[in-house]
Amino acid sequence: MKIAFLGLGDIGHLMASHLARDPFDLVVWNRTALKSEDFARTHKARVAATPADAVRDAAVVITCLPSSIEVEAVLHGENGMLDALRKGAVLVDCTSGDPPTSRSIAAELGGRGVEFIDAPVSGGTIAAKAGSLTVMWGGETTVFDRVRPVIEAFGKKIVHAGPVGSGDALKAVNNALLAVHILSAAEGLAILVKAGVDPKVALDVINASSGRSNSSENLIPQRVLTRAFPRTFRLALLEKDIGIAAVMADDLDARTPLLSLTAERFHEARERLGEEADHVEAVKMVEQENGIEIK
Repeated sequence: MKIAFLGLGDIGHLMASHLARDPFDLVVWNRTALKSEDFARTHKARVAATPADAVRDAAVVITCLPSSIEVEAVLHGENGMLDALRKGAVLVDCTSGDPPTSRSIAAELGGRGVEFIDAPVSGGTIAAKAGSLTVMWGGETTVFDRVRPVIEAFGKKIVHAGPVGSGDALKAVNNALLAVHILSAAEGLAILVKAGVDPKVALDVINASSGRSNSSENLIPQRVLTRAFPRTFRLALLEKDIGIAAVMADDLDARTPLLSLTAERFHEARERLGEEADHVEAVKMVEQENGIEIK
């Protein structure tokens, strides 16, 4: 089975590594060609010069890009893949995209005899390396069954969210909650530090009580208390995801003031900390505003 994988970023190159083996015949493409060449030197894969070259004759095409904007670009841009996709192929978009664009792409491809599934992933670089990502997908079950062996190569918990766009919707809300938890934990600990409570002691209690979250149990102890702040997932991408959730809320006339406020705060954090900051570094904004460090 020929697989084309487009997008070898922090998560994408780890996902693609699980497809660089039999029974798959893997072709890779990345906007920065050096990444594709580096990948092919260490994995069983061929490098394509353009998106069109990558997808030609591929049964399954996987895109793992920063946003739906980039997916549209590799479809319709110069040397784009739209006209090269073979009839009967399936495009699996693992981008954390926006539902309206995914539905639009699905409709366009459907008119050409190409199937589409939105299948964003969660679990970060650790799960991507282990091949144990959570995959939330939207689309038709009959289509998914054709690509199941491919997705099972890098996914462990695989969940059907609903029709096309549902996977993107679920991923956006999941990441919106992540953003809320990071800021709420940081603000709570800022209060406690100013009150003279050791944040290690505070987290010991919080994580044995009802206030716990992945942020308090893992992210803050491992990244904030240590001051390590490893760059595993850009803050700018999390801002994009919570922005998708906020737009969805507006479109659906849902009242979500907390998510809207968090979207504003992450926009502020990106402007303060820059495009390359990790998502957990949003804690630094809270620290700066309160004149403390959580350590």
